[in-house]
Amino acid sequence: MINCSVGQLLQFAAKRLTQSSSPLLDAQLLLAYVLQTKREILFAWPERQLNYEQLELFTNLLSKREQGEPVAYLTGKQSFWKLELKVSPAVLIPRPETELIVEWVLNYFNQKTCLQLADLGTGSGAIALAIAQERPQWQLTATDFSYEALSIAIQNASHHQIQNIIFKHGDWCQPLESAQYDCIVSNPPYVADTEKHLLSHETCYEPAQALFAKENGFAELLTITKQAKKYLKSGAPLILEHGFQQAKTLRNQLTLLGYQQIVTLPDLAGLDRITIAFC
Repeated sequence: MINCSVGQLLQFAAKRLTQSSSPLLDAQLLLAYVLQTKREILFAWPERQLNYEQLELFTNLLSKREQGEPVAYLTGKQSFWKLELKVSPAVLIPRPETELIVEWVLNYFNQKTCLQLADLGTGSGAIALAIAQERPQWQLTATDFSYEALSIAIQNASHHQIQNIIFKHGDWCQPLESAQYDCIVSNPPYVADTEKHLLSHETCYEPAQALFAKENGFAELLTITKQAKKYLKSGAPLILEHGFQQAKTLRNQLTLLGYQQIVTLPDLAGLDRITIAFC
């Protein structure tokens, strides 16, 4: 591979990444990371050659990607909404389908001022940061029981100079104390332990506590539905991401707890992905 150009390296790498659903994109992201440039710049430099250190780093990253390690962890960053977020194996990699929560909140509340929102299990801070950046006049509280995750989220807020979020350590609603919120959102773990074998190999690199839940995947969802009623204002929405086969059971649980106007929305693939219920 010595004296290979950018164009040749990308072709070589894409052929090696046969297990990936997007081999060329993966190769481009890794090479852009090595060259400390944007992916688009690679198209303008197909003849550029890498030095020895760059080639060695790219080869090492390519080998790890072949083994299934996610590109986001290899580069330490992942795009979400309009943000590029720092990520590590301490946090779940933000998914495009989670942006549906952000979109709904922004559309529902529009330009209302002085709102109090909470993001439970914030992880990298993706949901809270996306909303906070779009609505700097709102005040958000983001919680997580993982100190490592909170550290990543705080670093992301600092990097993007987002100052309208308070980060608190604790499990789900526990750190919220007695405040009353206009909206609570969460993307909790919702995969059943028995479904581990159905997930892609890449997920084994992500924190298990952010993916898997007991009670057939419902344990944390049900905990949040019970806790949130104490912290939501009357008529305020609770918004939860969940598995596509969990919507009906979750709606039934929310109904039993007294929530109203319960609706489930699909993601871009047409699968049930988030459920909204009003207190």
